[in-house]
Amino acid sequence: MPNSLTSGQVPPTTLDLVGLVNRSLGNAGTSGSALVLEERDTDPWALPELKDTGQSWKELSLAGRVLRVVIGFLKACGLLGSLYLFICSLDILSSAFQLLGSKVAGDIFKDNMVLSNPVAGLVIGVLVTVLVQSSSTSSSIVVSMVASKLLTVQASVPIIMGVNVGTSITSTLVSMAQSGDRDEFRRAFGGSAVHSIFNWLTVLLLLPLESAMAPLERLSALALGTTSLQPGGRAPDILKVLTQPLTHLVVQLDANVITGSATGNATNSSLVKRWCGTRGEMTTGNGSNCGVATSDSCPERNSSAALEHLPCHHLFAGTALTDLAVGFILLAASLLGLCSCLVLLVKLLNSVLRGRVAQAVRTVINADFPFPFGWLSGYLAILVGASLTFMLQSSSVFTAAIVPLMGVRVISLERAYPLFLGSNIGTTTTALLAALASPADMLLSAVQVALIHFFFNLGGILLWYVVPVLRLPIPLAKRFGDLTAQYRWVAIAYLLLSFLLLPLATFGLSLAGGTVLAAVGGPLAGLVLFVVLINVLQQHRPAWLPHHVRSWAWLPLWLRSLEPWDRLVSRCCPCRARSPPRATAKEAHCHENPEVLASQQL
Repeated sequence: MPNSLTSGQVPPTTLDLVGLVNRSLGNAGTSGSALVLEERDTDPWALPELKDTGQSWKELSLAGRVLRVVIGFLKACGLLGSLYLFICSLDILSSAFQLLGSKVAGDIFKDNMVLSNPVAGLVIGVLVTVLVQSSSTSSSIVVSMVASKLLTVQASVPIIMGVNVGTSITSTLVSMAQSGDRDEFRRAFGGSAVHSIFNWLTVLLLLPLESAMAPLERLSALALGTTSLQPGGRAPDILKVLTQPLTHLVVQLDANVITGSATGNATNSSLVKRWCGTRGEMTTGNGSNCGVATSDSCPERNSSAALEHLPCHHLFAGTALTDLAVGFILLAASLLGLCSCLVLLVKLLNSVLRGRVAQAVRTVINADFPFPFGWLSGYLAILVGASLTFMLQSSSVFTAAIVPLMGVRVISLERAYPLFLGSNIGTTTTALLAALASPADMLLSAVQVALIHFFFNLGGILLWYVVPVLRLPIPLAKRFGDLTAQYRWVAIAYLLLSFLLLPLATFGLSLAGGTVLAAVGGPLAGLVLFVVLINVLQQHRPAWLPHHVRSWAWLPLWLRSLEPWDRLVSRCCPCRARSPPRATAKEAHCHENPEVLASQQL
């Protein structure tokens, strides 16, 4: 060779050498390294075509066909069983958070001076929903306070917005369980982020508009005035019917304690339910059916009765532990069960959804109507998401089930986005039906709060979905997913900042008064808007900016890059915080395989 290398020298790696690795790995055929590098070169958000590498049904013998059917049946049972335990774990997780934060959540609602501030009301809605892990519970607290005249309808609107934001934490927590695989975590966390980004963007636009003109309050009042309301039945609670036989063996909670703590009518110090009914016969009175075994109180008490309280039958029915201790025990157990079921679900989905099966499932879920009706596909997905959420009676369960499917590339982000929007609509229709089942003195207030929730989500769809150019949550979620795939600790930082630290800081400032909140929050919000504006101009109109502002190179590295923070996190955590660059992996493959160098002309 004309440019021979002396012994002991290592050739410098150039772009041509990296290109040689690309070509050599492309010729490698079935090697594992080639498959990994080829996947990295593709779009991580795309749904690639899958090839069926196994034997077809016709090529199998009779014993092979029987074995495939048996294995398929066992996998289907494993999927259904894991999904059932996964939903039960979510239910127990919600109970754990209610035990840990229900009293705090109820006490938060007591300060009416704080609730009069729209920003404070927003963060209170976020904090309470995060604490109790149930948007239905948070909404019921708001309804009870409005009906009890402790809260005005105008003050309840920001709280409802915060409830809508706080409910997206469940899907974010579920996506953290897929952090073991970088590509799966990218898609799963991006899918959970698109829900949160949609909610936050809607709040950023509608909260100032509501404070200035109150369109949601007026629209709900107008809709309420044009109807003649009659109390109706409750929505079909299908999911509770399926999960209660197991979850009620673990723990049962008295949800009235949370509402009573907020309205000042708390009569029981413990949230854990100890008595589940009464039994006895009426001795004197008006002859009503109050003596029949029931957990509801009698409306009329002008009679005496020999009643016997029936104890509940669950693990913590007669425990001497405090609610805090029971909450921590259930939190640890539910998180363990949630992660185990999710890992098993992902493994089974990866095993089942292969080849033709996966391609068929993807085609059905991500299919579009033929031209020129392709734009209707997203709206059909919104209806499907709303219908499934209405049937499941839980938006958290529906969104938490979508996230793992995104991680294993069954559902694309573009199709999951309208499903999440439909889930928001579905949970409001559930709340509306539940409001219609309220007592007569609470009916109007309950329905108006439910209508505000519905119009808020409908307004978000009109803002961020109807016009395709304004579907900003999708590209923002993709960028966020790419960032968290490179720096996984960013996901934990986002979770803590968005749902805990920033709401707590805002709530603390609101306790000091609206002036202090405006004095501190105003400049910070202005700084964030200024930075966003400069970034947009740097990318699209740099000529409009002065020369020294066209890039952030003049700032210290720790202010314009995550690299210093990544090194700090890497020192604190023994695991690697991010993957090596693509070129580094190719160079390592090149130097570890001398035959690659020998087969090419350098």
